[in-house]
Amino acid sequence: MSREQAYLNILDAAAKIQWNVAMILEAKAVESEKVRNWILNHVLESSFEDHEKQLGDPLDVHDQLVEVIEGLTKLQNGLCSNLKTILPPEEEEGGGDSGLDGSFSGMFGGDFDLEDSSK
Repeated sequence: MSREQAYLNILDAAAKIQWNVAMILEAKAVESEKVRNWILNHVLESSFEDHEKQLGDPLDVHDQLVEVIEGLTKLQNGLCSNLKTILPPEEEEGGGDSGLDGSFSGMFGGDFDLEDSSK
């Protein structure tokens, strides 16, 4: 397997991870909306012993959500650092049009052909 093909496989895997993270976040959003609706319809002020308990229980839920968001942030930071190892540093890009013409030449240190070389 060529170096370019290995890089493409890494980028493909990173894209799939990103898609799965998006699906997790979407499922969490749907779940949170269902929980919110249930709480609004079923949890009343009379359900709690005192005001302290009424405030404490939602704060526990928020703490759990913050932990989930922190975990996803750490995951994204790890993916970002992995992708930074693949992409060239800014000063090596050559200025000018910064590759806005849609070509990938120079991205991996040389000419890069997206066509299948086995044809």
